Amino acid sequence: MAWFRKVLQRATDATGAKSATAATAATSNEATPGDEPKPSRTPQQRAGQAAEEAALRHLLSQGMRLEQRNFLCKGGEIDLIMWQDATLVFVEVRKRANGRFGGALASIGAQKQRRLILAAELFLQRFRHAPPCRFDIIAIDDGKLSWVRDAIQA
Repeated sequence: MAWFRKVLQRATDATGAKSATAATAATSNEATPGDEPKPSRTPQQRAGQAAEEAALRHLLSQGMRLEQRNFLCKGGEIDLIMWQDATLVFVEVRKRANGRFGGALASIGAQKQRRLILAAELFLQRFRHAPPCRFDIIAIDDGKLSWVRDAIQA
């Protein structure tokens, strides 16, 4: 825990505000499009990682810009944080091999939505003025990618 305080202390400016770098270093596993994601341990983790890679490629091909991958905080995790013009987009990626249990979209219940909203609120603390934002879902069912824009209302 001492290292955490040191990181925050070094990144605190004269006004006492945390810099975006400090907030990022203290709360996330940031990566850029060219960075290799963390190695996965289980087949499910590898499948989830591949789904996130496919989602990222799709969103980049649509003109979006990557802000951060795998933002991790007390409230939860956001798979991808992207920019579409001046709008910050929080993206949840879900993959299901088959629809036996309702498919990828059905796997995002009320509790998961609350955790995504909480994580987004924590991420937005780094901005002096929060930009317009929305929550999108990339669902991959049986290899077919679907992009649902503005899927969660906060």
